[in-house]
Amino acid sequence: MSPAPSRRPHLLAAGAATVTVVLWASAFVSIRSAGEAYSPGALALGRLLSGAVTLGVICLLRREGWPPRPAWRGIAISGLLWFGFYMVVLNWGEQQVDAGTAALVVNVGPILIALLGARLLGDALPPRLVAGMAVSFAGAVTVGLSMSGGGGSSLLGVVLCLLAAVAYAGGVVAQKPALAQASALQVTTFGCLVGAVVCLPFGGQLVHEAADAPLSATLNMVYLGVFPTALAFTTWAYALARTTAGRMGATTYAVPALVVLMSWLVLDEVPGLLTLAGGALCLAGVAVSRSRSRAAAPEKAPKPHRTRAGRS
Repeated sequence: MSPAPSRRPHLLAAGAATVTVVLWASAFVSIRSAGEAYSPGALALGRLLSGAVTLGVICLLRREGWPPRPAWRGIAISGLLWFGFYMVVLNWGEQQVDAGTAALVVNVGPILIALLGARLLGDALPPRLVAGMAVSFAGAVTVGLSMSGGGGSSLLGVVLCLLAAVAYAGGVVAQKPALAQASALQVTTFGCLVGAVVCLPFGGQLVHEAADAPLSATLNMVYLGVFPTALAFTTWAYALARTTAGRMGATTYAVPALVVLMSWLVLDEVPGLLTLAGGALCLAGVAVSRSRSRAAAPEKAPKPHRTRAGRS
């Protein structure tokens, strides 16, 4: 039996969000390989170029065309902050701090998204969302601390991870209004292009390092561009257009739990009890943050936006 029409948009958005968090979690496994051969800026540029080429081909096949003029402000800001600055700074920061510190600082991002969304977009902050994010944040920190290899943390690394969290939050909040004017594919494609342009100064490093990098590292960089960037950022934008920025930010707290599972299956890294407990907290918090009280009225799905190039 097919779902009721009123539930279909919510189910599609939930499915898109699930694809996003699974692919973003898989990125951590690929970054381990690629990061050993590529510097932070070169890795970000290679990833963005791979993503931009993939998205460009899809746009041509779908005849998406250029985004409407009102969407460009949000696309440019999200491309600068999230696709460009965030990827470089995060790659750099995670080389300077241990996993526990990175988890603590970077996972401030979803909290900032909820606060900025409430302030700038008028999003509500229901108690369940706040409580769920608190639980998930505690779980993310637990996972990070339990998986830390005992490495040190530098002040530079902490500042870089904090800048990454702020850029991530700012990019998401800027992207949300653009999705009311353009399709998810258009917003992602041109945001990725903006990020690639921002990272062009690292082109020389990319060419030099690609000549010496092992094939596995280069393939992992391409994978990062095609799947965790091109596909996952598009499914993210699709879901973000159909819910609030705060709820989408809270959903990403499922990523640490999935990283634990993938590291177990792919890298044969058996997690400890504390790691498993942290992963369970992450998932529990996401479930709470996305739940609704029975007394609350169901959210109305926004009407799909139509452009000359197609639908979102």
